[in-house]
Amino acid sequence: MVWKFKYGNPFETEAVVGSIKETEGNPPFGTLSLKDGFCYQYELSKNDVVYGLGEAVRGINKRGHCYISNASDDPNHLESTRSIYGAHNFIVIAGEKNFGLFVDYPAKLTFDIGYTFSDILEISCQDANLYLYVIEGETPYEIVKQFRKMIGRSYIPPKFAFGFGQSRWGYKTKEDFRKVVGGYRENHIPIDMVYMDIDYMQDFKDFTLNEENFKDFPAFVSEMKEQNIRLIPIIDAGVKIEPGYQVYEEGVKNGYFCKREDGSNFVAAVWPGYTHFPDVLNPEARRWFGDCYRILTEQGIEGFWNDMNEPAIFYTPEGMKEAYEQMRECAEDENGKVSVFQVRETLVNLQNNRKDYEAFYHQVDGQMVRHDKVHNLFGYNMTRAAGEGFERIDPDKRFLLFSRSSYIGMHRYGGIWTGDNKSWWDHILLNLKMMPSLNMCGFLYTGADLGGFGADATRDLLLRWLAFGVFTPLMRNHAAVDTREQECYQFEHVEDFRHVIEVRYRLLPYLYSEYMKAAVFDDMYFKPLSFEYPQDTFAPQVEDQLMLGNEIMIAPVYTQNAKGRYVYLPEEMMFIKFMPDGSVYEEKLPAGHHYVEVALNEVPLFIRGGKCIPVAETAESVAELQMDTLELLGYSGAEYLLYDDDGNHKDYDNPENMKWMKKLS
Repeated sequence: MVWKFKYGNPFETEAVVGSIKETEGNPPFGTLSLKDGFCYQYELSKNDVVYGLGEAVRGINKRGHCYISNASDDPNHLESTRSIYGAHNFIVIAGEKNFGLFVDYPAKLTFDIGYTFSDILEISCQDANLYLYVIEGETPYEIVKQFRKMIGRSYIPPKFAFGFGQSRWGYKTKEDFRKVVGGYRENHIPIDMVYMDIDYMQDFKDFTLNEENFKDFPAFVSEMKEQNIRLIPIIDAGVKIEPGYQVYEEGVKNGYFCKREDGSNFVAAVWPGYTHFPDVLNPEARRWFGDCYRILTEQGIEGFWNDMNEPAIFYTPEGMKEAYEQMRECAEDENGKVSVFQVRETLVNLQNNRKDYEAFYHQVDGQMVRHDKVHNLFGYNMTRAAGEGFERIDPDKRFLLFSRSSYIGMHRYGGIWTGDNKSWWDHILLNLKMMPSLNMCGFLYTGADLGGFGADATRDLLLRWLAFGVFTPLMRNHAAVDTREQECYQFEHVEDFRHVIEVRYRLLPYLYSEYMKAAVFDDMYFKPLSFEYPQDTFAPQVEDQLMLGNEIMIAPVYTQNAKGRYVYLPEEMMFIKFMPDGSVYEEKLPAGHHYVEVALNEVPLFIRGGKCIPVAETAESVAELQMDTLELLGYSGAEYLLYDDDGNHKDYDNPENMKWMKKLS
């Protein structure tokens, strides 16, 4: 059962597909006030669990904290953080009553989930111009599946995108990329993608290549493809202001950039210096920007990652002028009236300043819309621009595409990575806890920067993170410039890294199959234990184990120096470890609590009672996987429904893609 309530004059985000009839009156659960903006309240029962919010900090159960949907460029994902890169306004209340809430509102929105008062859920925003959807169901899982059908099919990448990828901010030349590929291939560590961060561009200009370092780029792309490597370039939100630069000239000529209130083009500094932002909420500008990707696809590129699209702002001319004036006053002040701390605060707040987001506008249906009123839609529509562009470039082909910033609806066009994290042990656990919440909001192709983007990774942290990353659809090792080099071949005992990544490729037939079934049938790839075991009273308390697909549970080790970990099994399961010598350890464990030993070079998983999974022989790229020699791991007599296709085209609903396999012994 779904109710749709309209308040004021909502901005049409197109997050929901299809038509849902509007309902008169008040929501069936909770109370609503429109006196000072929008304020929805619901009294939580003692044992109610609150799921959702996609990309957010803390646990799978969101009770006890305050979260703000306000897409923010902040790499320090701390317990106290309230906003990060995505804005995913969907929650599910599970307990005495089971219902979901989707607040379709593209500006700043606050979810106080038992933070101010432990038993009160409050959702509030400044303007009462929004749609509120209320979804009732028997279980939280059923509610999520209803919501997934409301918002449309999740993005499906090409099969090569399920391979392992290496990235680092700082690869600048062909030789840098050849060195990385050589390091993996010479050590026989599987890999399918190498990512190109901002240094491949000419002066950080979108859709350009460094003229000195990437001459004859199509030949280089072909050279990489001959080794089964795809190059995946980054595209940033800001377009450099530079006369003679084609993308800039076209955008100015046709009025495709965001405006100031006086009609001039808005200016903000990002990596290239001063830039304009493409007005991706304007359908004409969005089409133009999406067509710009053709510049690189025509040179053989088959995938992209969109970045800096909250949009991130380093500073604006107006903000810099104000800071200069305050610094001058401080320098000339002899009486201490201008505090140096005030100056520091001003300089810190130059980046992503609220006043700057209030200073530019989008053109939508002939109207000027102030950016802060639709802020959370920018990353969504930048990625939508690319996704729609690919439909024009080659409508039958799948392209790899994922983004840093997002809103519900973008899940139809691309995946996300969880942004600029750190080489911290608790970010492995945060990565794990985000995954089912993102799936609830439609984002299936997800993953984190394995090993951590900022700070220096250690060998044991990277191995443990990779052992979890084996299971995430996006498996990418990514690090920032000036951090420790963390390519897998840079560490001692490289054979351990080889083995862990080989397990990814051995499991890939299963992981790909479960991903495709989740996408095609509007289901989840990762689930909390409580979704599969709704009668188990302990399952909602387990937040460091996940169900994956319909057959397995994962319980990664995420603690420094740990030799293993405790796990909770809601039913009998088969404990599986992929051992470094290529063998597979199998042990049936009864329901209950167990301590399991897991060495740094082992990859564990648990197969549910009566289930089995397909496993391939190892390969060094997705293209080399042999699908005709699969073996089944798990319980004798179990059957598995395998989904497989060519991995490139869009014949998703073909029944020939599905076949049953049976484990005979």
